[in-house]
Amino acid sequence: MRSRTANLLGALGVALVDAQTQLLATSPTDAAALNAIGTVPGCSITEVRVTLGITHPGTVRTIDRLVAAGLVERGAGRDARTVGLHLTEAGERTWQEQSEARLGWLQQTVAKLTPAEQKDLERVASALLAAMTSDEESAERICRLCDESRCPQPRCPVTLAIGAH
Repeated sequence: MRSRTANLLGALGVALVDAQTQLLATSPTDAAALNAIGTVPGCSITEVRVTLGITHPGTVRTIDRLVAAGLVERGAGRDARTVGLHLTEAGERTWQEQSEARLGWLQQTVAKLTPAEQKDLERVASALLAAMTSDEESAERICRLCDESRCPQPRCPVTLAIGAH
């Protein structure tokens, strides 16, 4: 039974990634970078790098691509040593549209379940996310497309798991 459950979970993960990727106006990496910058305006390239889980040069190339597309602009950072990243109006629009499309599809999918199944799904998903969180960097990567306004930090199973480790 366990191997079937694991296999089903893997298939579910692939289906969820595929469906969400199709909804994005940008690449998944660009979408995650927009989400990081939109969630924390003025964040640094290093903060975006942690969220993306890629190298510094790869993050710089991602930011360069978003700047060239008119979605992100570089500005003053939190201190004199860093460059702050901000969404442009077009970047804000793209970020919001992608977030709404992603959440809309997910809500429609979850709505196909009974209320009891929805409650079970939330419980199991929360437990799995907590189990997969090993540190702050893994938490940033896990939640790279999350809408934090819908899962506030004090209730987020990923954030709570960091404190438990």
